[in-house]
Amino acid sequence: MDAFTAGLLQRIKATESDLSRARDEGDDFLVEVELSELDDLRRLAAEHGVQVGTASV
Repeated sequence: MDAFTAGLLQRIKATESDLSRARDEGDDFLVEVELSELDDLRRLAAEHGVQVGTASV
């Protein structure tokens, strides 16, 4: 795995964690921010052929 792929997957994992925390805290604005970030990261992954697991969002 190259550095780009590893970094991208790490960012996705961190964003999923942040999203979960925002949901647990009931922070609707932050949930929307994290969902947007996650969409962007997944789009970037798809554009570069990086396989991403399907976490529940």
